[in-house]
Amino acid sequence: MIELRDGRLLLAYSEFYGGGISDHAPARIAAKASSDGGRTWGGKFTLVENTGNMNVMSASLIRLRSGEIGMVYLRKNSLFDCRGYLTKSTDEGRSWSEHVCCTPLHAYNIVNNARLVQLRSGRMLVPAAYTPDIGRTGYHLRSCCYYSDDNGVTWKKGVDADLGGVGADEPGVVELKDGSVLMLIRTDLRRVYKAVSYDGGIEFSEPEPTDLAAPSSPSSVKRIPGTGDLLVVWNNSTSRRVPLTAAISSDEGKTWRHVKDIETKPVHREVSPADGYAYTSITFVKDRVLLTYYVAGVPAEGVAGNNTWALKFRSMLVKWFYE
Repeated sequence: MIELRDGRLLLAYSEFYGGGISDHAPARIAAKASSDGGRTWGGKFTLVENTGNMNVMSASLIRLRSGEIGMVYLRKNSLFDCRGYLTKSTDEGRSWSEHVCCTPLHAYNIVNNARLVQLRSGRMLVPAAYTPDIGRTGYHLRSCCYYSDDNGVTWKKGVDADLGGVGADEPGVVELKDGSVLMLIRTDLRRVYKAVSYDGGIEFSEPEPTDLAAPSSPSSVKRIPGTGDLLVVWNNSTSRRVPLTAAISSDEGKTWRHVKDIETKPVHREVSPADGYAYTSITFVKDRVLLTYYVAGVPAEGVAGNNTWALKFRSMLVKWFYE
């Protein structure tokens, strides 16, 4: 989500269609707008039609230092060709510029929703995990940041961060107060791992475990404007994507406190490891934290089993996370 200059919220999301529940099913980037802080939403419209051989998905929206809105999304052609694209809007989302590839490595690149950031220097970062072929048995993922120093016109690839197990997956980054960049990494090692870059996101330190227990599921991190603290949202479990939990760090991600559950109940009585709540976006508007996340495993009407994804919106006071 992003707040537009007229106060409305613009929400972009992956809309899967045509049947089948899979990361590889047909999808487009759809959108809705709200003029009352998310209480009600207008009609759906399309931001990016499906221009991939498989789909387009996983949108990020940010306000760039230039005043433009930047949007990054994935265009997936195959299990060995999935790359991110950047487009910009100068008229608050009514029209969009040329779509530029921002993950130039020809591979299966994974860029989660709500991942695009811009540093104080103006550098844009797209944190990504990649593997040559996601369909290959025993694939291994490495994480890096793609970066641009010319407002997204050209892009370069940073140095890989790697881990054991399935590797370093679905990274997210946030700029720290000293100008370094903190990366939080999904793993299958029962912990969120972290790494730090001191050169603007090009090269990162050796990943190390945080004290955040986690299943194989991504975390999202963002700085709270009013307090300067970091807010992380992740699954505080080692086996499933329930609960969905938040925590606060006042020491730039070294330790986490005010641990509070946002969602606690399983979506379905019998859950798979992917069922639950994940892929969170975090947006701050005035004194509120606006969240979106998927709810996976929802029984579909007239369909056997728990096989649908839904998108949930939450609006919460910042102070709730400190209580």
